[in-house]
Amino acid sequence: MRILKIICVGFLVSTLFAGCAAEKKKTPKTDVETVLGQNAVKIKEALKSLNSFDSFPRNIPKGKQHWKLVGVKDWCSGFWPGVLWYGYEYTNDAEIKKAAEQFTETIKTIAYSPADDHDIGFQVYCSFGNGYRLTGNEAYKEIMLAAADTLATLYNPIVGAIQSWPSKKKIYPHNTIIDNMMNLELLFWAAKNGENKELYNIAESHAKVTMKHIVRPDSATYHLGEFNDKTGEFIKGHTHQGYADESMWARGQTWGIYGFAMAYRETGNQDFLNTSIKLADHFLNRLPEDGIPYWDFDDPKIPNAPKDASAAAIAACGMLELANVLKDEKLKTKYTNAAKKFVEILSSDKYLSGKTNDALLLHSTGHHPKGSEIDVPIIYADYYFMEALMRLEKLKSNNKKVVQTNN
Repeated sequence: MRILKIICVGFLVSTLFAGCAAEKKKTPKTDVETVLGQNAVKIKEALKSLNSFDSFPRNIPKGKQHWKLVGVKDWCSGFWPGVLWYGYEYTNDAEIKKAAEQFTETIKTIAYSPADDHDIGFQVYCSFGNGYRLTGNEAYKEIMLAAADTLATLYNPIVGAIQSWPSKKKIYPHNTIIDNMMNLELLFWAAKNGENKELYNIAESHAKVTMKHIVRPDSATYHLGEFNDKTGEFIKGHTHQGYADESMWARGQTWGIYGFAMAYRETGNQDFLNTSIKLADHFLNRLPEDGIPYWDFDDPKIPNAPKDASAAAIAACGMLELANVLKDEKLKTKYTNAAKKFVEILSSDKYLSGKTNDALLLHSTGHHPKGSEIDVPIIYADYYFMEALMRLEKLKSNNKKVVQTNN
């Protein structure tokens, strides 16, 4: 099977760049295996313009072909190695694996440096986490355990949550952002695989505080929760990357969907599951007709506001995570189908970059209020797109096995 996939990828190189129309008709882009194969080709092509393993793709400015690069401390540094690991997982391609190892190795400095912010989970779990899952490399495990201990130094036991941006302490005595739900997976993993079981308590407490104060009664989320660092009192909800404090920032909502589903998987806390469901339903109910969210659901410029493909990709992963932990078959089907729909739309000509540039996806929005990364390819969109595709591929394979077993 692995050999066939490698052959398929090689074949796609010729068809993708030679423009074989007949082959395109035979294999529609909405087919998961076809898109994964095309993505593997794009990933290998992108590697040709990346000459330094301590510089990582972040975005592609309008009119440019290649990735704009950032250093290891950028919060996005772990996503490109993660993309490579997913590419290797699908193809078993030795060249992609070697590149994944080389880009991953550079990130280990994060694990042993003082914590600058909460993004250690994104940086280390997306790179070393995928690498360890696929290779079992014990050196990767040690780096992940060290990274979890470093992340835990940002925990404030009075608030019961991790400080997201220590640099903003002068503005907010303690701040926790919805994005930080995603970094808890590193702590849960380390609690199971290392000796520091307190990491589980930190992660669970953080999720509870986020659920109580950052998830709003209207089933949307604040971007940032401000707390009194001496009393733990919740002061106010804010936004940095959304339209307004009380608006519904699309990517923030998807961090919540995915993060609380993962927290339920790790703890069995029913409240986390219910929260993920609530956030997912609110997200789906407010989607525009074309199925891809605007960067913020409450931007008054809609329908002339930019879209955010990254939010759709994260939503697909979050809903597949949610479907995976649910026992109710109707709900499983509901969220699985929603995820498939996101992937289907993202796999269309409107969102796939094709020959436009080195990215996989177009039309993501990073920090709209600052005018940064608006309607451009962004690396975390590619990462979660690859994750969603791989999840669907495994789901299809598992379903085939079940059918074969029953027959």
